[in-house]
Amino acid sequence: MSRRPDGEPELSDDIQYSDLDPEARRELRSLAKPVAELVGRHLVAAGRLIDDDPELALAHARFARSRAARVALVREAAGLAAYHAGEWAEALGELRAVRRMSGGQAHLPVMADCERALGRPERALELAAEAGRDLPKNIAVELKIVAAGARRDMGQLDAAVVALQGPDLDPGIHESWSPRLFYAYADNLEAAGRNEDAIRWFLNAAEADLDEETDAAERAFALRDAE
Repeated sequence: MSRRPDGEPELSDDIQYSDLDPEARRELRSLAKPVAELVGRHLVAAGRLIDDDPELALAHARFARSRAARVALVREAAGLAAYHAGEWAEALGELRAVRRMSGGQAHLPVMADCERALGRPERALELAAEAGRDLPKNIAVELKIVAAGARRDMGQLDAAVVALQGPDLDPGIHESWSPRLFYAYADNLEAAGRNEDAIRWFLNAAEADLDEETDAAERAFALRDAE
């Protein structure tokens, strides 16, 4: 990774401030224009790299933070980049700051997952309990999945299965979050030794997973072959 003498990661010429979405550009208006454009370009770079090179994405996000730490959008980008790079404590700190600054709860699942990664499943469950019932459905489902994982971390396998049950766990529902919910349920069923049920729910997940983002079908067939 190339850096300038001031520690700034290099930006390619094709990364432009105009690539940042309009709402994000509005959030940067509190900054002087040259600073806003510089920060914005590094946010664009972080967004482009976050899946393929999370460490470089984090370098760009950290630089943006060094120039605009009082902007919630920038702290959010730093937190998510840190999460993708496996820097759990840093991610948690940044997303806590975002929560204080904006009052939003959109990143509670990521924060809870960071607590799990740091070996604090009880704290992950506390975060889930703090959320209340007014979360958007996709966030609520993600938080439920993380909470089930925390139960599993604590050796509470049956409780992990129960934590995922509810009206959303319906094979007739195919929302954007359904494949992940069904997959998590199947995975926890398998961990609890309920293989027949796990096979059925892996197949439900595969049917709902139109974009083939999971290996649900492979998990089902592997489990069936092992029976």
